[in-house]
Amino acid sequence: MSELTSMLNIGKEMEKKLISVGIESSEQLIEAGAKDAFLKLKQKYPNVCLVHLYTLEGAIQDTEFNRLSEDTKKELKEFCDFLKKQ
Repeated sequence: MSELTSMLNIGKEMEKKLISVGIESSEQLIEAGAKDAFLKLKQKYPNVCLVHLYTLEGAIQDTEFNRLSEDTKKELKEFCDFLKKQ
């Protein structure tokens, strides 16, 4: 299993948070997907925000989070906005 910090965008702080919600490797993050991982983080850490979601998706896609496609950013923002309404 690969360490989370080996992924683009994932630093030590994000790694600690992901491990605390049961995502302990890059393979587990990829398998869970950005939205599911974000949802788990949001339940434990209510202050995580859209940038965290972009960071997770960027890590999975192996791209800088600020280079995600506009379509991807729009989809992730809609997901994040939906969660705020819950």
